[in-house]
Amino acid sequence: MDYEKILEAKNYIYSKITSEPSVAIILGSGLSGLANEIESPITIPYKDIPYFPVSTVKGHSGNLIFGQINNTNVLCMQGRFHYYEGYSMQDVTFPERVFALMGIKKLIVTNAAGGINKNFSCGDIMLITDHINFMPNPLIGKNEERFGERFPSMNEAYCKNLRSLCLQCAERLNINLQQGIYVAGTGPSFETPAEYMMYRLLGASAVGMSTVPEVIVAVHSQMKVLGLSVISNVFNEDIDAEQTHTEVLENVNSATEKMVMLVKEVIRQM
Repeated sequence: MDYEKILEAKNYIYSKITSEPSVAIILGSGLSGLANEIESPITIPYKDIPYFPVSTVKGHSGNLIFGQINNTNVLCMQGRFHYYEGYSMQDVTFPERVFALMGIKKLIVTNAAGGINKNFSCGDIMLITDHINFMPNPLIGKNEERFGERFPSMNEAYCKNLRSLCLQCAERLNINLQQGIYVAGTGPSFETPAEYMMYRLLGASAVGMSTVPEVIVAVHSQMKVLGLSVISNVFNEDIDAEQTHTEVLENVNSATEKMVMLVKEVIRQM
C-alpha cells in the first residue's frame, strides 16, 4: 500500500466536509437508499477523490456522503469496489485505509447475499457473526505498521458488543434478524449448486462477493465492525431456478426499509 496516496485522499475528503465522522457505512447492491436518510449531506463523487477507484456495478452509485444520522457524524459509501471488477485487493480496500487514517473507529458494512440456510427467506436481514474467506487476503504484501501489526487476530472480526446492540435494536423494532456466517468468493459468476452445497456443509449461511476484504483491513486497522446481509435469494437444491443480478436488486429493494430502520437505530444507540 502507498501511505502517501491514502494520506492525500484523506486530506481531500477533509477539505470537503465540515467535521470529523465517527462511523463509516458501506452500502451494498441495492442498499443506497440509506444515503437518503443522511441529514445535511455533502456528496463527494468517488471520481473526484485522489486514487479512489470508481464503482462499475449496477446498483452502486459511486459517491461518498458525509452528514448526520441521529446526531452522529457518518461517512457513507454509496457503492463499493469488487475484486471481480479487475481491481487489486489494495484498491478494493483503499477506502477502509482512508477511514482508519481519518480516525474512524466503527464500520457498518452491508451487502446483498445468497441464502444458504434453508430457514432463510428472500428479504431477510442476516447479522454476520463470522466469515469464511475464499478470496485473496488484502494484507498480502509489505505490512504498514502505522495501520496495524503483521498478523492481526481475526478471532472477533465482527464486534460482539455491536452485534449484541444490533440484536437489541432489531427486537425493539420488531425486525426478525437472522444470524449466520458469511462466505466470500471472488465472483462474478454466481455459485453452482455443488458450491452452495459445499458452503452449507462448511457451516455458512449466506454467500457473496464482497465484504470480507473490507472487514479484514478494518480489523487490521483497529476498527470495530458490524456486518449485515440482505438475503437476495435462497438456494434450494430441489428447485431448478436461474438467478440474475436484476432479480437480486429487486429482492434487496424489498428489504431496504427494514435495513434503513435498523441501521439508523443502531447508530442512535451507539
